[in-house]
Amino acid sequence: MNTNLIFNNTKVAFSLKSDSELERAYFLFKMISIEPLVRIGTVATNFALKAHLPIEGLIRSTVFDHFCGGVNEDDCLPVIEKMYDKGVSSVLDYSVEGKESEKEFDAALNKLLKIIEFAKNLQAIPIAVFKPSAFGRFYLYEKLSKNGTLTIVEQEEWDRIVSRFDQVCAKAKAYDVAVLIDAEESWMQDAADNLITKMMVKYNTEKPIVYNTLQMYRHDRMAFLTSEHAKAKAAGYFLGFKLVRGAYMEKENDRAETKGYPSPICISKAATDANFNKALNYMLENIKDMSVFAGTHNEDSSYLLMELMDKLGIKNNDERVWFGQLYGMSDHISYNLAHEGYNVAKYMPFGPVKDVMPYLIRRAEENTSVAGQTGRELALLKQEKTRRKAE
Repeated sequence: MNTNLIFNNTKVAFSLKSDSELERAYFLFKMISIEPLVRIGTVATNFALKAHLPIEGLIRSTVFDHFCGGVNEDDCLPVIEKMYDKGVSSVLDYSVEGKESEKEFDAALNKLLKIIEFAKNLQAIPIAVFKPSAFGRFYLYEKLSKNGTLTIVEQEEWDRIVSRFDQVCAKAKAYDVAVLIDAEESWMQDAADNLITKMMVKYNTEKPIVYNTLQMYRHDRMAFLTSEHAKAKAAGYFLGFKLVRGAYMEKENDRAETKGYPSPICISKAATDANFNKALNYMLENIKDMSVFAGTHNEDSSYLLMELMDKLGIKNNDERVWFGQLYGMSDHISYNLAHEGYNVAKYMPFGPVKDVMPYLIRRAEENTSVAGQTGRELALLKQEKTRRKAE
């Protein structure tokens, strides 16, 4: 296999897209590539939804259907099955954000338990996912991360958060479904990390079920990884980590500058890339103790992971190594990796159109700001359109 060429195979990459879906994808990425248009579109969409203008149908047939699997689990099933036919698994991500009440946190818990139930009988969904702030107020994580003392009422609230985590991890272990817990802002992450480590101690006794997330744009995460590894070896449990570069860079840098503390973010994109690749190396070299879910749209890091697996004699389909991308993006990575027999999963957001809009807006803004990402998508889509015309 020539790893230098596999991501250029657009026939495999877009094999699930009809000609009209290919045209829609090209149109969407073309629009996303125009930054002022994204800004205006974001404002206009938010206004239209708040004013209850009838635009949900338009959103559903364009940006929603490209980046989301459906409005509920059953709605996602046809997409899940089509992808799995090509060897690509799904991580159902209930992408409803910004909730604050106990009722909403319980609803998020019940939704996740339902997803794990749903996944139990479907090989196509080996992994579930949630954000810590889906199960409790951000403020509590932040207060504990600063070593603050909770009031009696806050402690009761925190105990309910712990219980929600525990219920999900217990069901995930019972049904043999891995659960990825996303990382959030650095100033709340210590409390989340401590809680996730407790879940690993309890549930990762035979193999990794519970996965934390390492945002490698943070320069302290490599030290955190080696420290967690030492703890796990001493106590005899397994580690699971999703590796990502990170999603809150501007917010992190702005807060550090405003509050006058050193930014937790690496000094450059190159430093972040080096940090990410260093973690990949470390985890593959210690694969007997841990599992890795490499959440990346970066071709170089994907090739590096393939090369490390080959060098260390790790089979393409070893269950301890997963590649992950977002649904609607980087199909040239996902489907070509699956074609070569690697474990690949797409994060598939779903939920009511209106509730998923903050997620969709973030996707559009991220694609606009990530240098080269949208241009690469457009070039590959154009290449496939040309190939099909020549057939």
